[in-house]
Amino acid sequence: MSSSPAIEIQQVTKTFGSQVAVNRLDLQVPSGSIYGFIGPNGSGKTTTLRMILRIYQPDEGRVTVLGQSSGKTADDRVGYLPEERGLYKRMKVNDLLTYYARLKGCYNCQGKIDRWLERLGAKDWAKKRIDALSKGMAQKVQFIASVVAEPQLLILDEPFSGLDPVNMEMLKDAILEVQKQGTTIIFSTHDMDTAERMCDTVFMIFKGNKVLDGSVDQIKNQFAKRQFEVRFDQPLQLQGRPEFTNVTQQGELLQFQLASLPNASHSLDSASQVLAYLQTLGSVNHFRSQRPTLHDIFVQIASA
Repeated sequence: MSSSPAIEIQQVTKTFGSQVAVNRLDLQVPSGSIYGFIGPNGSGKTTTLRMILRIYQPDEGRVTVLGQSSGKTADDRVGYLPEERGLYKRMKVNDLLTYYARLKGCYNCQGKIDRWLERLGAKDWAKKRIDALSKGMAQKVQFIASVVAEPQLLILDEPFSGLDPVNMEMLKDAILEVQKQGTTIIFSTHDMDTAERMCDTVFMIFKGNKVLDGSVDQIKNQFAKRQFEVRFDQPLQLQGRPEFTNVTQQGELLQFQLASLPNASHSLDSASQVLAYLQTLGSVNHFRSQRPTLHDIFVQIASA
């Protein structure tokens, strides 16, 4: 990856009338990464993406994209797959892909188009009109349109919309293939499981403010509630012990959190210390430290 960020946002504010859509935002997107953009509807996520695309200009601050802090809306180095369909319905698939490639300055593109159609199982649809395609097939064609000119930066807004699980996995592999070629990818989604599995770094905006920015592991550790599960060889109750709180039982598994006991006689500052203490109570055959999922964290923040 390049040492300089693909995108740098410095103290950016964007307002619409009295509504502050983005508030003094600082953000760096590393070159060559898959960078997740998450946030509830109306949070400022789309506004941020549109400033990166030069559709909007910030009221304050600076947005630097691929080394430039100003530029045109249509940048040949940037590919974009919008959440809404943007395909000309009466055009044939191959003609449409050729047209979009040429808009990005890619004129000798037929080999690339053929390879991507084959790659995504759409070869037989090359001469079909767009309005004859299923929703999922149209989404794959729109993805090809966004990558055929080999952009340096690719912005994907809900790229898996309309895809069944098999085609979703196919497109995930295609996205990873594009990243391996050196493309920086911004991945905007409401699917937290997918963001957790695919993104190197995740950024969350809420009510115009950045509330998360880091690797998935960093974010999970930040929101960890010191929650554990254990199974003993012999039945044992943890309810009533002052060290534990929110004790629940699912079959033989006991789930619990650590209570805040500043004067506790046992030091339980790490998972290994918790396990060592549990082993003084009985024979342990299963122990796991639990961390919240990105979905859990998203819901916690968005519900605040």
